Amino acid sequence: MRTIDAIALILKKEGIEFLSAFPTTAVIEAAAEAGIRPVICRQERVGVHIADGFARVTNGRKASVFAMQYGPGAENAYPGVATAFSDNVPMLFLPLGHPAARESVHPMYSSLKSYDSVTKHIERVNSPERVGASLRRAFAAMRMGRPGPAMLEIPADIAEADVDPSVVDRYVPVKAAISAANENDVMEAAKVLLDADRPLVLAGQGVLYGEASAELTELAEFLQVAVGTTMAGKSAFPETHPLSVGSLSEVMNGAAYDYMQGCDVLFGVGTSFTIQGMVTPIPAGKTIIHTTNEPTDLHKDYDADHPLLGDARLVLRQMIDACKELLSTRQRETPDTAGRISALRSAWYGEWEEKLTSGETPITPYRVLGEFMRNVDPSEAIVTHDSGSPRMQIMPFYRAGGPRSYLGWGKSHGLGTGLGLIMGAKLARPEMFCVNFMGDAAFGMTGLDFETAVRSNIPICTIVLNNDDMAVEVPHMERSNDLYGSRGLYGRYSDMARAMGGWTERVEDPEDVDAAILRARRATEDGESALLEFVTSSEMAKSNLRSFA
Repeated sequence: MRTIDAIALILKKEGIEFLSAFPTTAVIEAAAEAGIRPVICRQERVGVHIADGFARVTNGRKASVFAMQYGPGAENAYPGVATAFSDNVPMLFLPLGHPAARESVHPMYSSLKSYDSVTKHIERVNSPERVGASLRRAFAAMRMGRPGPAMLEIPADIAEADVDPSVVDRYVPVKAAISAANENDVMEAAKVLLDADRPLVLAGQGVLYGEASAELTELAEFLQVAVGTTMAGKSAFPETHPLSVGSLSEVMNGAAYDYMQGCDVLFGVGTSFTIQGMVTPIPAGKTIIHTTNEPTDLHKDYDADHPLLGDARLVLRQMIDACKELLSTRQRETPDTAGRISALRSAWYGEWEEKLTSGETPITPYRVLGEFMRNVDPSEAIVTHDSGSPRMQIMPFYRAGGPRSYLGWGKSHGLGTGLGLIMGAKLARPEMFCVNFMGDAAFGMTGLDFETAVRSNIPICTIVLNNDDMAVEVPHMERSNDLYGSRGLYGRYSDMARAMGGWTERVEDPEDVDAAILRARRATEDGESALLEFVTSSEMAKSNLRSFA
């Protein structure tokens, strides 16, 4: 047996269902022989995103893998791996490596050296007999503690070397271990939470990876406490729930803004509380309860008054039990949190109703979003944005229907990320209406991989908001645009999608937005990949984080 065949059979043991890849790598043929379906992308970065989206939607329970050749393939994949690392996505990368004798010779590109800063775990298969141990360490690193990407470089000569088949027989799939927090610390934190005048729970993606949404909902309903989510954690708590204030990021709705400003106790669950441009800063004067399974995140950027180190689901269960025990011997007035949130939401949405229903032309992006929300049940869809204006316009309005019904991202991601993510989401949940919103600049980065969706029978819906402009750059490129038209981007993307074999429409009339969305959905239900191009205005979303400074 070749080493590469042993790797493919071990991947099969670990439950790998498909292999996202771009040639040339022997992993593709070996995986196919083992019964693992190859999905061949047009560009390595998008292939990484496909595996990334699959891992997010399955919470890492079903592992995902991207394989690429050494040299150019590994170089092109780098931004996708950096994306997965920034969002702690548990996935495996299998680049071929140069033959061992040539690995350190200039200008040979070394994945082992280059990817060290954007992987949680990285190593090289240095002998055929050690391939099982190397894969075991990689899968353990992906799944234990804070999740993240692991990389295993396979030198081309070792890939073809013989190995004893027993290396596969001896391999046992990795089981992840989790732990709860110190019970005394949880009890102290519970007392603080119960004594708070206006608490806010902020759920991060650790709630999603920990599959703790049910426990979070139970705690929120028991205490009638408001719940918001981070950008990466959006959907960890159903945003259609009366106690949801929605997501907090660079932009947020009125209820989220009000609660982040006014809460006296902030209970962060499964979030790193990182200070970063797309992350909501914590205003001064809050008592902070911080639950995470990663010790280096505690006290990293904020002083945690009550640090709780443990798995999100287990700690939330501990918190529920502690609160019940405390309330068995004391009285607590039940706040009308749902009523307050409803009033705040209604007032804020009222201010935006004119935009969400606007008949202006070119179509405002908010009309597209408004019609999408009116015509699509969020419990039947998985939605993601792209970076730039689409992210800022969608995040505060769209109300996710439950865990993994929205893929929020943006801490360190390039334009075009959402297209691959939504393909991975559709592979994970084929019954869902999977939609990515992107701008024309993002389409220019990765749009040709729409053909990957068509060719691979992955019936997604891509919504392109085409304004012939880089609207988010208006404040940064005003003079250069006046002199040289430097912000202009031009194209008819529906024509391109049609040429790639997809179902497509170009929409210019705001009164046809709703019907077009429904037609696109029917096309995906018929097994077609759909692209809707809406001709929109260059309307900008504005950050409301400055008020927290």
